[in-house]
Amino acid sequence: MLLILLSLLGSSMLASASGGKLPEAEVEIEVLHRPFICHRKSKYGDMLLVHHDGYFENGTMFYSSQTHGEQSMWFTLGIREVIKGWDLGLQDMCSGEKRKLVIPPALAYGKEGKGKIPPESTLTFLVQLLEIRNGPRSHESFQEMDLNDDWRLSKHEVKEYLKKEFERYGYPPNDTLHENMAADIFEKEDKNKDGFISSREFTYKHDEL
Repeated sequence: MLLILLSLLGSSMLASASGGKLPEAEVEIEVLHRPFICHRKSKYGDMLLVHHDGYFENGTMFYSSQTHGEQSMWFTLGIREVIKGWDLGLQDMCSGEKRKLVIPPALAYGKEGKGKIPPESTLTFLVQLLEIRNGPRSHESFQEMDLNDDWRLSKHEVKEYLKKEFERYGYPPNDTLHENMAADIFEKEDKNKDGFISSREFTYKHDEL
């Protein structure tokens, strides 16, 4: 999962650096439920765990995570890992909050469509935020990975983190896979090729997304 997030982040930063104008289209947001107590609100760079139902304009449901074996979904907000309408519509959201998002084509799947989504589709999503965690590029995540507190990550530390993440999600350890993932991460993230990923190489500013 970390490998996918890191690679997506790189393409996102390139897209951001291109200086494209924001689309005129907007997401229609309706808060259906908000908890009385909100300890933390979602922001760009956070990892969010959500349940969601998707509907076409005619009211036909095209997807429901809660009818597909309770497949809640983790993603990182603000790095274009999901459609732009989600990145915009799920900011400042509390854990336990439910929202209705009406997303125009320009902020969904546009002129091309995707899979069962026809081109130029306006989509409605009912989204429940289940959990907020620090994103993979946060200082907190770096500190969690930096086992010896030397402000740089070795391949051993990255592999130990991957092993722990696999165990957290119920997957068995896989040394060969972890080795390959760590090698790929270092190929992309070790900019000066010194065999370590520094805190500067690892982290990013949320407002750059």
